[in-house]
Amino acid sequence: MPPVRPTWAFLRAHPAHVIALGFGAGLSRLAPGTVGTLWGWAAFVLLAQVLSPFAMGVLALAAWPLGWWACTVTARNLRVPDPGAVVWDEIAAIWLVLWLLLPAGLLAQIVAFALFRLFDAAKPGPVGWADRLIPHDPTAPRWALSGLGILLDDLVAAFCTLLVIALARALW
Repeated sequence: MPPVRPTWAFLRAHPAHVIALGFGAGLSRLAPGTVGTLWGWAAFVLLAQVLSPFAMGVLALAAWPLGWWACTVTARNLRVPDPGAVVWDEIAAIWLVLWLLLPAGLLAQIVAFALFRLFDAAKPGPVGWADRLIPHDPTAPRWALSGLGILLDDLVAAFCTLLVIALARALW
C-alpha cells in the first residue's frame, strides 16, 4: 500500500497522530523537525510558568513512553518507517534538554536549541549510530520497535547536546 500523506484530517483521526505530529507542528512543509523543536521549546517555556521543576521533569520523562506509542501508531498508519511529519521525538528531546538545564536563561536555551538541531540534523557519530540501530519497519511483526527507532536518535542527540554544554561550562 502507498504511503498516506499527513494532513489536518489525518492528525484529527487518532490521538496518537495529534501527539506524534506535535499538535500540527509536523505538518509544516518547511523544516518540520525545526518547527517541532520550536513548538516544544515554546510549550516548555509556557508550562514552566505553571509547573514546578519536579513536575516539568515528570512531564519530560513521561513524554518518552507516550511518544513511543504515538510515533509507532502514526508511522504505521502513515505507512512510512520514519515520517518527517512525526516531530514528537524533537519535542520530547528538547523538553529533556531544557529540563536538565534548569534554571537556564534565554541565551542558554538558544544555544541548547541550536546544538540539538545540529546534532539531530547532521547525525554525527553516536547520533547516526542510534538512527541506524533499530530498523524502521512499521509493517514488520515487531512494528512496536519502529516508534523506539524514531525516538532513539533524538535521545542521543539530546545527550550529545547536554555533553557539549557541560564541557563548555566546565572549560568556561
